[in-house]
Amino acid sequence: MGAVLLSEFATEIVVPVCAVIGIAFSLVQWLLVSRVKLNPEQHASGNSNKNGYSDYLIEEEEGLNDPSVVTKCADIQSAISEGATSFLFTEYQYVGIFMVAFAILIFLFLGSVEGFSSKSQPCTYDKEKTCKPALATAFFSTISFLLGAITSVLSGFLGMKIATYANARTTLEARKGVGKAFIVAFRSGAVMGFLLAANGLLVLFVAINLFKLYYGDDWEGLFEAITGYGLGGSSMALFGRVGGGIYTKAADVGADLVGKVERNIPEDDPRNPAVIADNVGDNVGDIAGMGSDLFGSYAESSCAALVVASISSFGINHEFTAMLYPLLISSVGILVCLITTLFATDLFEIKAVKEIEPALKKQLIISTVLMTVGIAIVTWVGVPSSFTIYNFGDQKVVKNWQLFLCVGVGLWAGLIIGFVTEYYTSNAYSPVQDVADSCRTGAATNVIFGLALGYKSVIIPIFAIAISIFVSFSFAAMYGIAVAALGMLSTIATGLAIDAYGPISDNAGGIAEMAGMSHHIRERTDALDAAGNTTAAIGKGFAIGSAALVSLALFGAFVSRAAISTVDVLTPKVFIGLIVGAMLPYWFSAMTMKSVGSAALKMVEEVRRQFNTIPGLMEGRAKPDYATCVKISTDASIKEMIPPGALVMLTPLIVGTFFGVETLAGVLAGALVSGVQIAISASNTGGAWDNAKKYIEAGASEHARTLGPKGSDPHKAAVIGDTVGDPLKDTSGPSLNILIKLMAVESLVFAPFFATHGGLLFKIF
Repeated sequence: MGAVLLSEFATEIVVPVCAVIGIAFSLVQWLLVSRVKLNPEQHASGNSNKNGYSDYLIEEEEGLNDPSVVTKCADIQSAISEGATSFLFTEYQYVGIFMVAFAILIFLFLGSVEGFSSKSQPCTYDKEKTCKPALATAFFSTISFLLGAITSVLSGFLGMKIATYANARTTLEARKGVGKAFIVAFRSGAVMGFLLAANGLLVLFVAINLFKLYYGDDWEGLFEAITGYGLGGSSMALFGRVGGGIYTKAADVGADLVGKVERNIPEDDPRNPAVIADNVGDNVGDIAGMGSDLFGSYAESSCAALVVASISSFGINHEFTAMLYPLLISSVGILVCLITTLFATDLFEIKAVKEIEPALKKQLIISTVLMTVGIAIVTWVGVPSSFTIYNFGDQKVVKNWQLFLCVGVGLWAGLIIGFVTEYYTSNAYSPVQDVADSCRTGAATNVIFGLALGYKSVIIPIFAIAISIFVSFSFAAMYGIAVAALGMLSTIATGLAIDAYGPISDNAGGIAEMAGMSHHIRERTDALDAAGNTTAAIGKGFAIGSAALVSLALFGAFVSRAAISTVDVLTPKVFIGLIVGAMLPYWFSAMTMKSVGSAALKMVEEVRRQFNTIPGLMEGRAKPDYATCVKISTDASIKEMIPPGALVMLTPLIVGTFFGVETLAGVLAGALVSGVQIAISASNTGGAWDNAKKYIEAGASEHARTLGPKGSDPHKAAVIGDTVGDPLKDTSGPSLNILIKLMAVESLVFAPFFATHGGLLFKIF
């Protein structure tokens, strides 16, 4: 089989060092962002030359030396930060109760597999060997679940704090030019991206090494226990995505429908009572929820690869370096993303609005090309020339170059999904322009065109995912699919930086409007935001694509662990699971969309009430009651996130316990197939409607100007389309990828219990 070039000792050094480098780089980026001060006296004019004009002249033109503007920006940022922090603390109190309760459930279910016995037992895959007791798996699975949950919560919270720290600074830098603002927004996103990627890697690495002290040579038990890390990460992400998504979209829909459509005032006008809640929502939904979501994807793909490898030659022969191949990929990914980030912030300067979106696309291309080289090196030094992989009862011989192709096909499939998503959601291309053009005849045709676009946008990503699955499974069975998912997520630091950049730019535009800054500044922040909408859609595309691969890998691990020889869809047990599983994403989407609708209804009524009852509000003589709108969003999201979360978390437990592992296998397959399609369609439809509205508002082309300006009938139709798309792209769509991953990883964690005690109804009858 051959030895690896990278020794076990070197692996023990490389992985944590790369993680520490990632954390250090994020701190450097944060220090650079913090140089933009939020106090007036720091903004003295400089002497450097920018594009033929002195800074002084630019500052005078844009009112840079006006201390009242800076003070207003600081006050607004403080209000947004306080609102976001308050909401997350409230949300985490509820989520904390769930976390403890579910941890107890994991321990009780898994401990009962062997009647809470503390004696060693025959191994699952090799009955001649003895492994650690089920009680140990129960205890360590519980610990890893809590570790994953805490890391996920921390990822979301840190992302939110960084975003709220950077939004006003981006606004202030926009007065010096679009390039300056872009760098602040992107660096802030990079802080979040590198912190999350590095923390996730470091915690997982430390957990493996600590668990190894107890498990010793029982790697099968060790990596089975580690799967709890992925379950913890995704379960917190579900509540973060759903809760944050309901919060942000309730405020956004309420602010848009009353402010833009009824009162014909700008999107972030300070007279609108829902405007602070809307900006808070961007941070708790698009930043904190998205951070937890992508951390969950990373944790689950790593765990899926590790648990599959643990019962193959890597685990049987105790080849530590080869075993940690998934972590080595992530380590190199941090270094690659570090180099890539410098291209956006230091090596090239953005001087015009039209350069923003290409700069973000270059980030994706550069990171993918460099990562391909990185994967080749890691595979060459970290994997034997040939090895065996467990393949549903058989051992499959795999060459290291085949494994490289598995990771590579996932990486490049991610890029294809990203570019297809960009094509269907960017207003630089015909699909979104066609949607904008359909607004000429009203909101109905806008909705029809938008839905058609979303459905059509599913085609190429599904083919990309299908090809990835075929190639990776042909070469390396389920392990190939797991590392293909890791390949797609290997550039997660860059992906997150691009994703977080969008909401930061959106907030920057809102702050500029509320602080009464000139329309030049708002045009620049709108340009940043429009590019951010597209990149956010790209980030969701990556998350959904990787979720499909991760879910399939976890599904394969579940089938193996539950000792199912074949999953035959023609048997009634499996088929009923398949059809019910395919229905679950629709049920989940209905719950989340209705939750947004209910919360938005209360928000619209409150905003109307304030406009009608507060004297002088429309004239700007009185201040609106922002706090009441913040409270409506907070209360609604906390209350409404529980039923969808319970649906996802309880389904595998109920099906596995009462109907057995075969029916549960059908449920997982059905949810995966339908969930991926709906998630891609919903995210792209919503993104297209949003950018169609921005296309009309910007009026950058002759065609766009014929549809505008703001307040025209086509613009009002576009706003209605945008509000319909809001819950699709920011609540239901992104939450669905968590649904399919979470059900799969939960089934894998509880597989020993289901295999031993499951199928109660079929046993009775």
